[in-house]
Amino acid sequence: MPRPLVLVDMLSYTGTKGGMETYTRELYREIQTMDTGFDFVALASKEGARLDLSWFPGEVIRSGISGENRFVWAAGELVASSLHARRRRADLVHCPATLGPMWTSMPTVLTVHDMLYWSHPEFMVTPLYTRPVMWMEKRASANATRIITDSQVSADEIHKYLGFPVDRLHVVPLAAHGASDVRREGIGENLVLASGQRRPYKNWDALVRALPLVEESVRPRLVITGAGPGEDPVADVVRRTGMGDWVELKGWIGSEELHDLRTRARAMAYPTLAEGFGLPVLEAMSIGLPVMASDLPVLREVGGDAALWFDPHDDTSIAAAMTTLATRPDVAQRLARDGVAQAARFSWRRVAEDTLAVFEQVLR
Repeated sequence: MPRPLVLVDMLSYTGTKGGMETYTRELYREIQTMDTGFDFVALASKEGARLDLSWFPGEVIRSGISGENRFVWAAGELVASSLHARRRRADLVHCPATLGPMWTSMPTVLTVHDMLYWSHPEFMVTPLYTRPVMWMEKRASANATRIITDSQVSADEIHKYLGFPVDRLHVVPLAAHGASDVRREGIGENLVLASGQRRPYKNWDALVRALPLVEESVRPRLVITGAGPGEDPVADVVRRTGMGDWVELKGWIGSEELHDLRTRARAMAYPTLAEGFGLPVLEAMSIGLPVMASDLPVLREVGGDAALWFDPHDDTSIAAAMTTLATRPDVAQRLARDGVAQAARFSWRRVAEDTLAVFEQVLR
């Protein structure tokens, strides 16, 4: 009896999209190590096909569709993946990056990472872009047999905004990559590290505004990575606050440089106003890097009691957290210890097993 074939829609995978690509890569890297009973084929974007995809457990189809050109990619998501699935006689389609085809003749499992376009449209790019994305999310969910999501907060919002039935929603929390590979020693320098895209909801300006509120004798240096090309949008608030000597703004950096910063830093800061999960929190905790983060329900799902929580709307609250980590080594040591234990509760093996269980339920 032939094994069921799963077509994985990787048209959005270009090597530049952060957390969603981490999810796809680590999920299928783990699946590659397992005897799943499934065969897999990936539909890759033009950019993704040029990357090292040796972690994928099957054939990679080079679609020639650009995942960076929004209009070409959108058309590909809506139509191309279903066409390729039919040609390959796939038994199931998995769309791991929130969007997917508007119609398929076979069951489709959609992984939706957040509902930010619906819950916080004011933080998105422009209405001209937001409306089409919302429409595509609505169409993809209407076609989906099941939806997997990263947190209970996201599951509640998927049901609220898309009307997707609760009994076909599956919460599968993510995990940190290589949690057992590296451990920090000591409490690090008086340096706060922050990493991520420069979207408005990431709230980097508040982190910079909090710095002058910290007594200069204990004020940490702040390194923010993850900016795209051109002038960093955070540069303006650095100038206005006069914090140029205290803040270093970096673009996208390599894994070795990021590892060095995580090893040296006293803490990782995550001042976000909204998230679907909060993978950077888990990644920092997994290596014993203390975390100070926004007190949001979704981040509490990830960090439990192992983070120093602050109000992301209150600069003085952020400054107080910075001061605590700069002056209380006992707190930093406790957060490092508790963070490692918290991160150990999550694993990519569990993500893979729970995802495959959804595939099996659908095919039954």
